[in-house]
Amino acid sequence: MRYTIQGGQLPVAICELEAGEEMFTESGGMSWMSGNVAMSTNMEGGLMKGFGRMFSGESLFMATYRAEGGPGLIAFASSFPGSIVPVELQAGQSLVCQKKSFLAATRTVTLAMHFQKKLGAGFFGGEGFVMQRITGPGIAFIEIDGSAIEYDLQPGQMMKVDTGHVAMMDASVNLDITTVKGFKNALFGGEGLFLTTISGPGHVWLQSMPIENVAKNIIPFLPEKNK
Repeated sequence: MRYTIQGGQLPVAICELEAGEEMFTESGGMSWMSGNVAMSTNMEGGLMKGFGRMFSGESLFMATYRAEGGPGLIAFASSFPGSIVPVELQAGQSLVCQKKSFLAATRTVTLAMHFQKKLGAGFFGGEGFVMQRITGPGIAFIEIDGSAIEYDLQPGQMMKVDTGHVAMMDASVNLDITTVKGFKNALFGGEGLFLTTISGPGHVWLQSMPIENVAKNIIPFLPEKNK
């Protein structure tokens, strides 16, 4: 499978499939495709895995697309201004992603729910208790809010991240929280009482424009309904 990412900050992943090659996405995730690409919809992995995907921000049903009778083309567009990050996963390699970030993948990739085991990270880390886990082998496309900034963390190396900026990380990376030190910092610093901490080893993808921050800045300018 060959692919290109086009569209700048309103990106779309355009995939060229070989005959018989398959990709899958959540129901309604396809943007356009050639006439010889056939679609089938099912509850991927059964009812329980379907509910797990719903908790992680995806739909209960998934759609599979297969190129029939020759090469085919299919495109998946981002639902929000930002970036589409392609990741090529080896067999058994897993990435943990923010909710609703999965866009599409080759048929060999597995999408599942990832549950935060630490209560503090789940309540105050900004990502919630439920995230997404994608496991290879295969190629997956992940939606990032704004631009994607990547770091390789060494064992024990830690970064402090404001709420919502963690987009994706290797499964080996530890996610936790830390309190903001100092009364004035916590009360007037604008970051709240807690920051997310990520510790290596592993690769992390941070995002420059979390959708929650965009919504928070737009809401004050929305007209109020007439009472």
